[in-house]
Amino acid sequence: MPLDAADHRYVLPGATGEWEIVVGLEVHAQVKSRSKLFSGAATGFGAEPNTQVSLIDAGMPGMLPVLNKFCVEQAVRTGLGLNAQINTFSRFDRKNYFYPDLPQGYQISQFAYPIVGAGEIECERDDGSVFSVGIERLHLEQDAGKSIHDLDPNATYVDLNRSGVALMEIVSRPHVRSPGDAAAYVRTLRTILRYLDTCGGDMEKGQMRADVNVSVCKPGQYEKFAETGDFKHLGTRCEIKNVNSLRFIMQAVEYEARRQIDILEEGGKVFQETRLFDANAGVTRSMRSKEEAHDYRYFPDPDLTPLVLADGFVETVRANLPELPAQKRKRFVEALGLSEYDASVLTADKDRADYFEAVIEGRDAKLAANWVNNELFGRLNKEGLGITESPVSPDQLGGLVDLIKDGTISGKIAKDVFEILWDEGGDPAGIVEARGLKQVTDTGAIEKVIDDLIAANPDQAAQVREKPKAMGWFVGQVMKAMGGKANPQAVNEILQKKLLG
Repeated sequence: MPLDAADHRYVLPGATGEWEIVVGLEVHAQVKSRSKLFSGAATGFGAEPNTQVSLIDAGMPGMLPVLNKFCVEQAVRTGLGLNAQINTFSRFDRKNYFYPDLPQGYQISQFAYPIVGAGEIECERDDGSVFSVGIERLHLEQDAGKSIHDLDPNATYVDLNRSGVALMEIVSRPHVRSPGDAAAYVRTLRTILRYLDTCGGDMEKGQMRADVNVSVCKPGQYEKFAETGDFKHLGTRCEIKNVNSLRFIMQAVEYEARRQIDILEEGGKVFQETRLFDANAGVTRSMRSKEEAHDYRYFPDPDLTPLVLADGFVETVRANLPELPAQKRKRFVEALGLSEYDASVLTADKDRADYFEAVIEGRDAKLAANWVNNELFGRLNKEGLGITESPVSPDQLGGLVDLIKDGTISGKIAKDVFEILWDEGGDPAGIVEARGLKQVTDTGAIEKVIDDLIAANPDQAAQVREKPKAMGWFVGQVMKAMGGKANPQAVNEILQKKLLG
């Protein structure tokens, strides 16, 4: 539970006092590319098992890897989006270990010389506050295949479709201090990658997954080590492998921290190990003792020369970067006059931001933001749909905003038109015209209705003169009498004149 919302300290109580959490994350992001890192095999999701496998991916003798230039560009693009150092010299190494779905007996990765070095990103919490997380490195590596254990009780099957798929492993500094911040960091990272178009970010499809490193310490210890940047002696960490949802990340951090606290308070010792998160039980389970780097026997891959980026390559990539979420959010606030909250909601997802920008072209941005954030997103959430599945297009919603802005329809009628657009489609102006939904702005017609109501309800009129707030009853009756088509501003002005003088 948070101890102090002002500085977002997150503490867990124990028998010996309070404890704090320290988290570092290694996020594996699948590079958005049509072919694999070292072969021309396809990378599409959902293909039949072992139908997207080249001889290189299958580890056949004598097959030589050829580096995919586009994957290199995507890694550089991502590094720039993370405000990180781009290393013009990097190298691929062999990480040696045995696994049934690793046919080569080693993984081609980057160890000593990664393509991207130190960086930093700013993350936003649910309450709008921000915190920074340092990026230690980003390196390219190939994915392994997939072992399937549930097809036969006596056998394990192997699907090599993912073998050789390009991954970016993005390693954070241990700057995350709570379960919620861990999820916020991964959410921010996913948003940046989607804006850059370097990773789809769909965790359910395995496009992003996180290894979560958790340790605990007593209050004050973290700050002591943070001064020097040396976190090696700040509690023994355990790594929770392949967590594939933001909710599971939070659950895994919370459970693992409490598990370690219980061990330490009983006088035991936390051993460095790799653990798995059991989503059904909400617990972490031991997988294997944690290997150190030397256990993998890293050495330079003899089939691949060092990667040296040509002069101007990085600047060419930089020149083609899109507007990133933080930049877009700032522009929405400063140039369009949106609130911080509205700008944050609209920029949290690239597709949302693109939809909104299509709606506001030449229109009132604040009014459009209100309709996109409230009516559209509210209905999409209710129906369980994403913005790309919206039955109402940006042009249709923009047309509806135009009709509200020029006074053709009221906000209430606009909601009825929105429902028609959602269910039946069509042109907003055509719908209003065909169904007689235009707003009544004829003050003479409105005044007659008001006069009749006042004459029929003298006691209610007298009450309004004593308590002006009671005028809302008359507003409602006028709107009801005119089928919701009366101009609300005209109704209020005439009532003010008639009842209050």
